[in-house]
Amino acid sequence: MTGPHLGTRPAAWTAAIVLSVTAGGLAGGTAHAEDIDHLTAQQIADRSRDALLGAESLHLSTRGDLGSGRTPMSLELTLDRDGNCNGSVNLGAGQGSALIVKRGDDVWIKPDADFWENQVPNGGSAFAAIVGGRYMKGSADDPRLSALTRTCDLNTFQKLVSDNANDDTGTLNKGAKTMLGKASVVPVTRMRDGTTLTVDVAATGKPYPLRLTIEGNGADAVVGFSAFDEPVPRTTPSPADSFDVSALLGRTTSPV
Repeated sequence: MTGPHLGTRPAAWTAAIVLSVTAGGLAGGTAHAEDIDHLTAQQIADRSRDALLGAESLHLSTRGDLGSGRTPMSLELTLDRDGNCNGSVNLGAGQGSALIVKRGDDVWIKPDADFWENQVPNGGSAFAAIVGGRYMKGSADDPRLSALTRTCDLNTFQKLVSDNANDDTGTLNKGAKTMLGKASVVPVTRMRDGTTLTVDVAATGKPYPLRLTIEGNGADAVVGFSAFDEPVPRTTPSPADSFDVSALLGRTTSPV
């Protein structure tokens, strides 16, 4: 019996966030004015989209509930265009969490006990006993890890933004300049179908989107963007701390 496909929920959640970002106003042509105080809401949104698409790497932090009966969960990922990734996913409410590392053609995932129990109910305890607290190591092209691999690739993230950048329905508004931590930002808000999407755009330097807030219709989620163009940590789990995922997921659920 083969094992589960890992990473499906994190990938779906990230995709939903990206679609919310694009629907939040990251669409249209390129604005040319230099002073953000004089830009319209659409021009700020345009610049923010272009800055996001130009990033070589970034840190993505998500938490909350997208509504429609989805369980609140969180992601903490640093990822780049080369498909390297380092971070964690927490599926929320005792459902489990996992550490994620991807470097080149290799990917590692280290689930906790709740993950094994809740996400792999048919044999999870046996898998956990075999792995023994180590990372599972596999190939990035393993179809059982494909959803996780896509989540860790900034190119996939940026392509979703680009492919969905023409949805400009709803009312787009520019707010007053404010502070987000130590950063000066301008909020750009789109209200549509009972949902409010707010993107806080950096008011100085490159106009990166620094925070996305989604509220309404049961959704209450926040996404943070940071560490633009900073390298993904290069450290990977040692061989002694790794277990071949093919040896694990190719087994029966009971150790021999």
